[in-house]
Amino acid sequence: MPGVPNASMARQVERAGFDAVYISGAGLANCTAGLPDVGLLTLNEVATLAGFIAQAVRIPAIVDADTGFGGAENVGRTIYELERAGLAGCHLEDQEFPKRCGHLAGKRLVGTDEMTAKLRAAVAAKRDRDFLVIARTDSRAMENFDGAVQRANAYVAAGADAIFPEALQTKEEFRDFAKEVQAPLLANMTEFGKSPSLSVQELGELGYRIVIFPQSAFRVSMKTTDEFFRALKDAGTPDGWLDRMQTRKELYETLEYDPGAESWPGYDAQG
Repeated sequence: MPGVPNASMARQVERAGFDAVYISGAGLANCTAGLPDVGLLTLNEVATLAGFIAQAVRIPAIVDADTGFGGAENVGRTIYELERAGLAGCHLEDQEFPKRCGHLAGKRLVGTDEMTAKLRAAVAAKRDRDFLVIARTDSRAMENFDGAVQRANAYVAAGADAIFPEALQTKEEFRDFAKEVQAPLLANMTEFGKSPSLSVQELGELGYRIVIFPQSAFRVSMKTTDEFFRALKDAGTPDGWLDRMQTRKELYETLEYDPGAESWPGYDAQG
């Protein structure tokens, strides 16, 4: 499941044939606000931005809801707003606020009781029984592997629909975690982090049903645009990059926009 920070990229994910799209919290913060991934976007901002993405595609969209935008008392509102925006699910993590990227040092965890209270509140708030509440634990880095397993099993008991063990460090840890936790599992294959790079096929064989690539497309895009801007500054023209650009026709196809017929999703002037 590729991660995206905006609706146009989500359409590209759908056109590439993926069954679902992931909305990265880091991507939303980095791309839309130019901010680091430390929980600075508000619930309303995330629900609005993620809602644009969810409504632009026909495949399910799952969003990173960070620490839930408050305590257990707030999490019910979080679920309500994300469901209303059209999301198919979210994940909640057991870090303290302000949170940090799961592959950085310096994270702090809330207690297991506090996290299970949040999860129970999230499950109770669901109006759509198919909305996924995914519990992410960052405890591998802060406690140890056994601590991650213990927390995960507590989160399953609290009603989590799936478990997201962040920053497992070896293929063997991914394997052993799947043996110890009897629940649908999500694997995060972010680049430049603590986890080894494993393919979707490998992770499926280990027992993981969801695999996310949260920032891959954004990183490719940022690297490419950085190179383009430097080239444009030097050359004073974009002509040398035309063969690497998405054409106007290709963009309109991605947007399902027919300018001749004045037609786009949700509107047809001739209909």
